[in-house]
Amino acid sequence: MKNQVKVTAEVGKQEHFIIREFDAPREMVFKAFTDPELIVQWLVAKEQIDYLIHKTGGSYRYLMPDPTGKEIGLSGVFHEVLAPERIIETFEWEGLPERGHVALKKTMFETLPNKRTKVTLHYICESVVYRDGLINSGMELHTSHMFNKLEELLIKQTQ
Repeated sequence: MKNQVKVTAEVGKQEHFIIREFDAPREMVFKAFTDPELIVQWLVAKEQIDYLIHKTGGSYRYLMPDPTGKEIGLSGVFHEVLAPERIIETFEWEGLPERGHVALKKTMFETLPNKRTKVTLHYICESVVYRDGLINSGMELHTSHMFNKLEELLIKQTQ
């Protein structure tokens, strides 16, 4: 794929960025991030959505299997959903040894020339240790896989 995921994480900082460009208009990419019918085609399987209220003040919980097959929740609250510009949300992996490790994620959608879109995920974690744990958990590979599926979905929609 020509569009690759780029992860930027400065040493000693609690934040990191994941950036990827898509060959589709911003409105279409934003919709893929917010429409449950599209989300299940690239982010999680339909049976993995416990609930999803994708609007400002809404919340979500996805269920994902860990390496042993046990289901682990990923949940959060949508602080702002402003189409087609940004989504601001919290998220928490429920499978950590202790609860309360909540991060803030800002997803920004930027219009590029030729009906393309740049998506920037900006994560702000409670500590550098937590941030490094997320990155070292395989986040880049997992995000690349998901975004490749999203790219395929967007290509199908533009044909």
